[in-house]
Amino acid sequence: MYSSGMPKQFNIPRGYRSDLIGEIKRLRHEDDPRKENLAPTEIDLGPVVFRIARFFGFCYGVENAIEIAYRALEENPNKRVFILSEMIHNPNVNADLVRLGVKFLQTADGEQLIPFSLLQPDDVVIVPAFGTTKEIFETLEGLGINPRSYNATCPFVEKVWKRGRQLAQQGYSIVIHGKHTHEETRATFSHIRVDGPSVVVRDKSETELLCRYIRGELSKEQFYADFEGRYSSGFTVPRDLERMGVVNQTTMLAEETHEISGMVRDALAERFGKELVAEHYADTRDTLCYATSENQRAMRGLLDASGDIAVVVGGYNSSNTSHLVELAEGRMPVFYVRDADEILSRSEIRHLDLHTKRRELTRDWIPDKEPVRILVSAGASCPDAMVEAVIGKIASFFPSARAVSIPEKLRAANL
Repeated sequence: MYSSGMPKQFNIPRGYRSDLIGEIKRLRHEDDPRKENLAPTEIDLGPVVFRIARFFGFCYGVENAIEIAYRALEENPNKRVFILSEMIHNPNVNADLVRLGVKFLQTADGEQLIPFSLLQPDDVVIVPAFGTTKEIFETLEGLGINPRSYNATCPFVEKVWKRGRQLAQQGYSIVIHGKHTHEETRATFSHIRVDGPSVVVRDKSETELLCRYIRGELSKEQFYADFEGRYSSGFTVPRDLERMGVVNQTTMLAEETHEISGMVRDALAERFGKELVAEHYADTRDTLCYATSENQRAMRGLLDASGDIAVVVGGYNSSNTSHLVELAEGRMPVFYVRDADEILSRSEIRHLDLHTKRRELTRDWIPDKEPVRILVSAGASCPDAMVEAVIGKIASFFPSARAVSIPEKLRAANL
């Protein structure tokens, strides 16, 4: 599926691709096929210098999903085509599909937009990259629709389901590190809870609460209130807190998943003793997808190269993009934009505040200095063309800047 060679080339619309970004990625791969150099790529235009993350943008799962969606439209010109929810967390890509006639059955939060009862056996229903619940698969099949004909579930999400199933078969309860309202975590919880006891934790704070139950510090009755809607049917305390393994939503922050796994292991060690912890804790390998891990590692490499400000491009409900922003916060001013239209001028930019979940307008966002060094990254659901558009828009604010063009040679910013 994925190797150290060049990634599989998917058939996605030309409008999502970028000659500039595509060439940068190709040249970096040729120079560093083992992916060991996390230094960003530097494009020096004179008064403005862009440092671009080593890894960013469309991943395997996203390109696979887009290819499947467009193939479904091409192969079914005379049928109604639906998608269960957002194809990926990018408003531009979803809007493109709507313009082509695709209808969404649900919102990203699971709110029903079109009742399943209105579907007909001849309709086409695409399963998005996040996957969907076992219950929805069964509902569609009951209506005479085959949801696996155009199943765009990311292979790495399915890998998590498989890992959870293996843990359950070995007698472990499964802790899912994820946002329980996110489509992917809802799907993962649905598939895993069938195989064994499962509980969802969002962050270290919720994990510490779970650990207090593992250690027996809190009454078992309170567990069901504290984790309401986030534990599987029949979950029994303390029995189902005796042997545990951790998997995650594939777009979570890698270091947080590692810390959560360690917290669960330590709580089990306190309860049963360090010498017996191996019998109670499944030392699972991180179930983050390769793109999430690579993009987060590359973001750290980008920040290490230093800059004056950072711009991160991606959908505002994109989990993996938000974690890239979190890594940059506190290091320098960081602006989370969904596309180039949010960049109004050299003096004004609209962007998402992760903490308030609101778009804000910031003035004088570009430092009044030359050269100004701007760090750039993007989420896994962001097309390369959008990244190029952001770079081009910013470069246009510097009249004396050299033109942004495909470089004959690239320089990694090993500074």
